[in-house]
Amino acid sequence: MENKKYYFAVDLGATSGRTILGTLADGKLEQEELTRFPNNLIETGGHFYWDIYALYLEMIKGLQVVGRRGLEINSIGIDTWGVDFVFIGEDDAILRNPMAYRDPHTFAAMDDYLENVQDRKTVYDITGIQFMNFNSLFQLHAMRKAGNAAMQHCKKVLFVPDALSWMLTGEAVCEYTIASTSQMLDPRTGDLSEQLIESVGLKRSHFGRMVQPGTKIGVLTEEVQKMTGLGAVPVIAVAGHDTGAAVAAVPAKDAQFAYLSSGTWSLMGIETKEAIINERSYELNFTNEGGIEGTTRFLKNICGMWLYERCRKEWISRGERLEVRGESMPLSEVSHPELQGSAMQVEAFRSIINPDDKAFANPPSMIEAIQTYCRQTGQAVPETPAEICRCIFDSLALRYRQVFQWLKEFADFDLKVLHVIGGGSLNKYLTQFTADACGVEVLAGPQECTAIGNIMLQAKASGDVADVWAMRAIIANSVEMVPYHPSGDKAAWAAAYKKYLTITNQK
Repeated sequence: MENKKYYFAVDLGATSGRTILGTLADGKLEQEELTRFPNNLIETGGHFYWDIYALYLEMIKGLQVVGRRGLEINSIGIDTWGVDFVFIGEDDAILRNPMAYRDPHTFAAMDDYLENVQDRKTVYDITGIQFMNFNSLFQLHAMRKAGNAAMQHCKKVLFVPDALSWMLTGEAVCEYTIASTSQMLDPRTGDLSEQLIESVGLKRSHFGRMVQPGTKIGVLTEEVQKMTGLGAVPVIAVAGHDTGAAVAAVPAKDAQFAYLSSGTWSLMGIETKEAIINERSYELNFTNEGGIEGTTRFLKNICGMWLYERCRKEWISRGERLEVRGESMPLSEVSHPELQGSAMQVEAFRSIINPDDKAFANPPSMIEAIQTYCRQTGQAVPETPAEICRCIFDSLALRYRQVFQWLKEFADFDLKVLHVIGGGSLNKYLTQFTADACGVEVLAGPQECTAIGNIMLQAKASGDVADVWAMRAIIANSVEMVPYHPSGDKAAWAAAYKKYLTITNQK
């Protein structure tokens, strides 16, 4: 048995977070969840905030578990959701809890910025980033217009994973993958665009030094060492953006693959050596986010299982019931596979929606939004949970087909396989539909890819893994991938896609 190496990963999502102990030995990776905790939005004064201190405390609790066990961890890495940031004052104190990307102040910010500050084409030509109203650039514009006091008096602006690393080490950095979500990074120069930073009243000096994934930020402060019982453990800038960490964990054999990170959001893309910024990528609103080892994650954000999650929550609150195993059961007691399986009894392609229509961004009722869309497009209106689920799954698969075809157009290599990673990889019906719709082999798994990528990038930083392909070989040796092959009626999927394009008014 080789000497075991231990790595501590902090994996923070928009609803919950975890601390994980990764163990690397004999060419295999094992994970142990140490703690799990909610990441609560705080609504006050007409705004939504993240509790950065609560997240810091949860990191400390996880490190204390390690300290009590007497384990010597090689390093610590943090990944989070994108775009959000923390203001640090002249006295090196946090000025205010960070605003959340779902705050209402973002709703009109993008349109206002693009109309009155900088035109859309210029912003895309600089950044190659998909336009989304909550991108950091537009958040900062909204804050500047509102006279945000924290912004006016800040010394540093740190993206969330960088802010948490700063709280552990006292060192301020700007990690490349998380910075790329801001719509302020120029992938050609590899740094933040001074033109865009200055357009919201800030300077490059407000942000930390740019570092690539795998860079050592610093070590735990004496304060943190005392609280946790640990020594001067290094903190590594892994791929701070959770999708960047997830894509790093795709267990691919070679570069000829596409990926679909499937969860609340679906992110479908490819790894490229250079950013793809041209008229076609602008027209289709593709994004170029920072990857590892100098790569770019060229991808499209798709509204994923958010549709299903919102509907399921509504059904449970309404007390809806479902016939399962010959018995009527409340949906709160019905498993995801049982609910999803009921959709397979419904006629295929009966109702189709565009998952990325603005109507589904955050409606008061997702069920009613889907029904209204179908009604307005002259289709059968889904009524039951099974019918609505089938509508969602069919529509997502058709949207995946569309984006996959676009990716084949952009890629300078053959897309031989589609890796589906994340929680959505467990949905065997949607995964099979994806293989059928795209006409390509799909490999599903791993589910916990973000934490895996975080841990393996730490291992790479410590010299225990040579490069990304060595990382991916270990991951492939450590997880189970489930293969799905196109098995559906090609003609039926082709007809359904034609119907999808007609309904969604696309060519």
